[in-house]
Amino acid sequence: MQYKLRQIFFDNLIVFLLVMSSGGLLFVFNRNSMYLILFLILISSFFTQRKLKKSVINSVVLTFFTLIVLVVINYFFAIDEQSTDKYIYYVVVITVSILAMLHFSNNRAPDVFLKRAHFILRLVMLHSIINFLVFILVMDQLVPISKLHYDCQTFNNIFFYSSLDKKYTLIPFLGIDFFRNQGLFWEAGVLQIFLNIYLYLEAFVFKKNKLWVLLTVLAIISTYSTTGITILLVQLIFYIRTEMKKTKVLVPFVLILSIPIYVIFSANIEEKIVGDKEASFQKRYFDLIQPFFISLQHPLTGIGLDFNKYKEYRSEFYFSTNTLDFLRDETGVELKVENTDEGISNSFMFLLSAMGFPTFFIFMFMFFKQTIFTKNKMQIYIVIILSLMSSPVLLRPFFFIIIISGFHNIFKRITLHNNQIT
Repeated sequence: MQYKLRQIFFDNLIVFLLVMSSGGLLFVFNRNSMYLILFLILISSFFTQRKLKKSVINSVVLTFFTLIVLVVINYFFAIDEQSTDKYIYYVVVITVSILAMLHFSNNRAPDVFLKRAHFILRLVMLHSIINFLVFILVMDQLVPISKLHYDCQTFNNIFFYSSLDKKYTLIPFLGIDFFRNQGLFWEAGVLQIFLNIYLYLEAFVFKKNKLWVLLTVLAIISTYSTTGITILLVQLIFYIRTEMKKTKVLVPFVLILSIPIYVIFSANIEEKIVGDKEASFQKRYFDLIQPFFISLQHPLTGIGLDFNKYKEYRSEFYFSTNTLDFLRDETGVELKVENTDEGISNSFMFLLSAMGFPTFFIFMFMFFKQTIFTKNKMQIYIVIILSLMSSPVLLRPFFFIIIISGFHNIFKRITLHNNQIT
């Protein structure tokens, strides 16, 4: 079937909204209305597209009810009464994620989703470059905007910058203050995830233009994200190995480019472990350790997905002296944070402590059975896993679709096998 311009636009719009729903400011400030728009767009796609395949429908129904059952069990067996609104939100995430997966698996060729993601993430990358460069020009014209506990500054709702009174948002370089780049997202750490995914798509999947690779490298550096630059260095290693197999001409250039990136990375790491930014490292370390011990006390169903209740529980959870001594002796790193009433930055540890070991292992199994990223799987797993260990966006549509594709893959095989037997 011919892939028409109208369908391309439609698919681009869906993927853009999926990306924005996973840490984008468009959804931060307009969450309910944007989810409604995304839901209506996805529903409308089934009135104009192909007839639904029976195998796809069976798989989708099984996926939906499996996820709903897991969420309902978590709701009723959580340690405290949970907010119904919070769980309704997760049902909405499940619904739009499944509808999006259903649209692309039933109505489009297998590679269409990645092609649309490649295009949208290129636009995200280009915007982030401009966002970073124009700060000096628009810094005196910024207007503060806020929503609940989040606030930032904007220039005509086109460029966005975290509040200037926050620490480490300005990065001095050659006498000029550069703003830590967050692009269209609520923080730089989320932007770097999508930039690194785009780098993976551009350099290893579509392989279209090395200029785009260079621009993406610069965009990732502009986030000044330790995680982002770490992943960038890993991807450059993969890139050098790939280029060496084809031609050795570009290898010296890539190696030279890697040196300043490594210098920035080393300085960033040193600052965060023993320097002025040690609190950032301690926060990441605490978010890795504390949820694991919480999950040991509530291994089957976790403590619940209600984020406000989750933060309350964290604020009252303390480590024993023996545990702290054991961690210091085994890792050589002292945990200086005793507790926190803030949210968690580690997506995987939130999932483990909020939903328990059984659901965590089911989700991780489906994550590795995903069918969206089929080339260089080890590399994209490194990109996503390292990123989500420092950003709480796993249970957002763009990333949750990865898990859902695993469910869809397994259930589709089961239903096809049963049909063959009968």
